[in-house]
Amino acid sequence: MTDEITAAKNLKSALDGVHLAGVPGVFAEVRAGERIWRGAAGVADLETGRPVEAGMRQRVGSITKTFVSAAVLRQVEEGRLGLDAPIGDYLPQLVPGERGRTITVRMLLNHTSGLAEYLPYAFPSLKELAPGSLDDNRFRRFSAAELIELGVGAPATGEPGSIPGIYSNTNYLLLGELLEHLTGTPAEEHISRAIIEPAGLAHTGFPAGPPIVGSHSRMYEALFGAIDPPRDYSVYNMSWVMTGAGLISTVGDLNRFFRKLLDGEIVSPSSLAEMQRTVPVIAQDGRTLDYGLGLYKTETPEGRYWGHDGTVWGALTMAWASADSGRQFSAALNLVRWRKPDPEDAPHPIDAALATLKQEALRGPA
Repeated sequence: MTDEITAAKNLKSALDGVHLAGVPGVFAEVRAGERIWRGAAGVADLETGRPVEAGMRQRVGSITKTFVSAAVLRQVEEGRLGLDAPIGDYLPQLVPGERGRTITVRMLLNHTSGLAEYLPYAFPSLKELAPGSLDDNRFRRFSAAELIELGVGAPATGEPGSIPGIYSNTNYLLLGELLEHLTGTPAEEHISRAIIEPAGLAHTGFPAGPPIVGSHSRMYEALFGAIDPPRDYSVYNMSWVMTGAGLISTVGDLNRFFRKLLDGEIVSPSSLAEMQRTVPVIAQDGRTLDYGLGLYKTETPEGRYWGHDGTVWGALTMAWASADSGRQFSAALNLVRWRKPDPEDAPHPIDAALATLKQEALRGPA
């Protein structure tokens, strides 16, 4: 019991450290077996001082990709899809010609397709690190097809199947269209019925409109210092990235999902093994990830963890689970892209505080 009390104090201190380092609000949940620790620090609204709470809903960004991948693997299990089948067999109008014949479903899932990221074309001001496009597109309704066309039409980042892969949301918008093609149902609806509801994720789903329904924080985007003070983008039409990063969830639901996934309750053991076959992938922030199929791994002194992280405008979320599914950690922040360009590349206090939180969360009793 003494160890558990000490661990809880250390977790709360680490969470407070993220807030004190400059994040308005942060909340997290750690699970070890049936033991659960939840905590929150800071505010959900800088104007009113409303505090963040551990049960708040959050835009979880690219963690959505793990859900999409699981839905695709379920289609493979049912014999409706081949992992190494060309995407042109299913969506020739979206990926025509030779690339449609050589890019496989697996290459979309692990970002080795060579298809470029569409975001700089849909949000052109990002090329200059300017926020104009973020405001212009707040209520714009994009279609997946027009965004995919931007990515497919842009210069390729490499030959199909080349290593390292280059992370691209174009891949996952295509997978969303593939799910709709196979099931006759919009991808968001299919994922809800096939993955989210059976897993008992009561607070997880795709948004029906720009607002977040339910208790949530404002979400402050700094755009690497280009937006100062950071601006709230919690109300936003997520059609710009729906099956790439559009999901809303809670830290509790994320922990439940990754526990079930690694326990073999979401996809079969053979499908999970495919998800855990990794290749090097260059992330949008320049990191090299050991990326599988909508899932990647991190090695810590405490062992191997599987999960994903994700950002959208104003929000950062991370979710990790131990390889044996015995421990999970999810955290949500309401500030993102806080680091200003630094010619000396000095570490930012928030980065250090997050590393401490992750270290505390992934070791010892909850």
